[in-house]
Amino acid sequence: MAKPQVYIALLHYPVYNKHMEVITTSITNLDVHDIARSARTYNVAGYYIVHPVQAQQELIKHMLEYWQTGFGSRYNPDRKEAFERLTLINTLEDTLQDIEQKTGQKPVTVTTDARIYPNTVTYRDLREKIWQGDRPYLIMFGTGYGMEQKTMESAEHILEPIYGGGEYNHLCVRGAVSIILDRLLGEPWWSKAGAIKEISLP
Repeated sequence: MAKPQVYIALLHYPVYNKHMEVITTSITNLDVHDIARSARTYNVAGYYIVHPVQAQQELIKHMLEYWQTGFGSRYNPDRKEAFERLTLINTLEDTLQDIEQKTGQKPVTVTTDARIYPNTVTYRDLREKIWQGDRPYLIMFGTGYGMEQKTMESAEHILEPIYGGGEYNHLCVRGAVSIILDRLLGEPWWSKAGAIKEISLP
């Protein structure tokens, strides 16, 4: 089975606010760091931060410089490794073109939301498609109150919502990213009954 080529994108535009108005959201430091670490943990091919505002881009560039080539890269090599998969980009269209240039194929697009849409796909089905297919995948995550409807409807697949143990359904985006990556790319723990990895402690 070939290693899947999965990319993720964190969209700051076009997304909704709580009044369902299209806005551009601000960068959140924790999203930059934590999603980069999750992307590296699950061997995601690339993590794109999609933001069109120059002033916000400058903030991210300073952060990237610090962790990729500055003092942070020497102080914490693990964080440097995670940030190597992060790309700052202007638009979703630029993201799609960049992936096509890197892979030679247009990526299968997947959006995520806490709501259900007509072409919603289950985690089981999408995991099977990713692992058995030969095309790259782009999984998109929205900030604010979710991606604009046009973006949602333009995707080939819309991933089903994450359901917890109750009615509350308001995960932070970095938490949702980690859960979704584990469900799609994590080890198939359900097929390893009783298997426990040994960990050597210092």
